[in-house]
Amino acid sequence: MKLEKVIENKTFDEERALYNLQDTEVKNCIFAGEQDGESVLKETRNISVKNCKFSLRYPLWHARKYELIHSTFDELIRAPIWYSNDGIIDNCELEGVKLLRECHNTTVLNSKITSPEFGWKCSNIEVKDTTIHSEYIFLDSKDVRLNHVEFIGKYSFQYMENLEIDDSKLDTKDAFWHSKNVTVRNSIVKGEYLGWFSENLTLINCKIIGTQPLCYCKNLKLINCEMEDTDLSFEYSEVEADIKGHVDSIKNIKLGTVTVDSVGEIINEDSIMEVDGKVIIRGK
Repeated sequence: MKLEKVIENKTFDEERALYNLQDTEVKNCIFAGEQDGESVLKETRNISVKNCKFSLRYPLWHARKYELIHSTFDELIRAPIWYSNDGIIDNCELEGVKLLRECHNTTVLNSKITSPEFGWKCSNIEVKDTTIHSEYIFLDSKDVRLNHVEFIGKYSFQYMENLEIDDSKLDTKDAFWHSKNVTVRNSIVKGEYLGWFSENLTLINCKIIGTQPLCYCKNLKLINCEMEDTDLSFEYSEVEADIKGHVDSIKNIKLGTVTVDSVGEIINEDSIMEVDGKVIIRGK
C-alpha cells in the first residue's frame, strides 16, 4: 500500500491520538506513555502501520482497509482489534487479551500471536504460516481458512461454520464442538473429546491423538487417517471412517462404518439409543 501522507518516528500516548486518520502511512512510531490514552487509531481509513510498537488499550477499533506490518502489541494491550474490516496483518508479534473480535475480511501472515480469546465472532479470515497460543480460538466465527498454522490452546473452533485447515498442527482440548462444515487436511490434531456434537466434520490424511474423540457427530468422515491413544471413539456418531493402523476402543456407533487395521476393544453396551454402526477389520 503506497500512501502520500506519512507519520514517522513519533511517540503518542494521548486519547484517540490519531483518530479518524485517513490515507496515511504510520512508520516507526511508539504508542505508549504516561497519559495511557485509549483508542489511538480508532475509526481510521486506508492506513498502513509499519514497524510500530503498541502498549495502549483498544488501538485499532472500527478501522477500514488497514495494514499492520512488522509491528508489536505487548502484554499490556487489551482488546486491540475490534470491529475492523479489510485488514492485513503480516510479520507481527501480537499479545493482548481478546485480539480480533467481530472483524471481517482479514488476512494474518507470518506472525506470532498470544491471546487468550482470539478471533471471536469473525468472518472471512485467512491465517497462514503463523503460530497461535490461545485458550479460546475462533469462537462462533465462519468462513475461516488456516494453512501452516501451529496452534496451542484449549477450547478451539467451537460453534464455527465453514472452516478449512491444511498442513497444520493443533494441540488442543475440546476442538470443533458444535461446529458445522469443517474440513481438516494433512494435519495433526491432538486433543481431548475432539469434535463432539459437530456436523459435517471431515478429516483427510490426519493423525488424531487423544481420549474419547468424535462422539455425537453427524455426517462425520475420516479418510486415510491415523488414531493414537483414542479410546471410546465414535460414541453415538453417524460416521464413515477409513483408518490406518490401530484404534484403542470403539463404542456404540450410531450409524455407518468404521474400517480399521486393528482395534483393542469394540464396545456395544449400555446404549441409551439405537446403535446400528459397524466396525470392519481389514483382513478378517
